[in-house]
Amino acid sequence: MHIRPTREDELDEVMGIYARARTFMAEHDNPTQWGPTNWPPRELIRCDIAAGKSYVCETDDGRVAGVFYFDCGDHIDPCYDHIEDGAWECDAPYGVVHRIASAGIVRGVGAACLGWALERSGRLRIDTHGDNYVLQGLLQKLGFSRRGIIYVEEDDMPRLAFERSLEDA
Repeated sequence: MHIRPTREDELDEVMGIYARARTFMAEHDNPTQWGPTNWPPRELIRCDIAAGKSYVCETDDGRVAGVFYFDCGDHIDPCYDHIEDGAWECDAPYGVVHRIASAGIVRGVGAACLGWALERSGRLRIDTHGDNYVLQGLLQKLGFSRRGIIYVEEDDMPRLAFERSLEDA
């Protein structure tokens, strides 16, 4: 699989992947993470693409198999500045992945996206809803450690925060 920036002309396809992800989550005991708010909104994804922070995962034959947001730097996500019931490993710069979703056409998309992001950032943080057992299982399989609870701007539901660094390997 190959990771590249999302193109503007792929916005409709990406929104379709997010619609599929909402359905998948609801079918796997996670109906409240993105469903009630129809998350993520089209305009946010359009802004992610324009800022060069939206990425797609392509199959070897060029099909879009997944999508995610990635950024890295120092204190790049204000939601991660306050963590409860735990702590981040350290205060070093980090990468963050948000809005990761698979088109469901091949296996291994999540691992490919997270591996790519970790290689570029050296330290990766991600959060998920407490009912997202699919993502939690993947994060555990990939060696991420649960670090605590954070809150996002979209709603008041707590999110489980995870972290992994290349030093952990």
